[in-house]
Amino acid sequence: MPEFELPGARPHDRWMRLALEEARAAEAEDEVPVGAIVVAAGRVVAAAHNQREQLADPTAHAEMIALTQAAAALGSWRLEGCTLYVTLEPCPMCAGAILQARVPAVVWGAPDPKAGAVESLYRLFEDPRLNHRVEHVGRVLADECGRILSDFFKKKRSKPG
Repeated sequence: MPEFELPGARPHDRWMRLALEEARAAEAEDEVPVGAIVVAAGRVVAAAHNQREQLADPTAHAEMIALTQAAAALGSWRLEGCTLYVTLEPCPMCAGAILQARVPAVVWGAPDPKAGAVESLYRLFEDPRLNHRVEHVGRVLADECGRILSDFFKKKRSKPG
């Protein structure tokens, strides 16, 4: 699938840095540090981070919350003019929601070898059996996106109890 781009050098970095701010907010709340934003018409319409622990909700991934916020902000479940930026490759649940929301483009940071549904384990965005395709660019600021996750889990493992 061809890469899509916005005008300018390293166009996705600016938006991914905003998603990283959301990931840092998750980390500050002792949530797995994943952040997501939705951009439409050159502006952020949603910004979210993981909240599974706070909400006691297994579906409270950053992408799921961001999609819900974007739909509310735009008044439609069809997010056809949007780009989702997320610091971690979406899992099957989130990739399914992205497909259902008709999001045309996703930019993700770190690959997820254990649950990634864009290229690591599955390729849901390119599955010809589905009625929607999602353009995607991966590994944007991947080192930074991956480091926040690995540092978080390293701290978790080193804590007693």
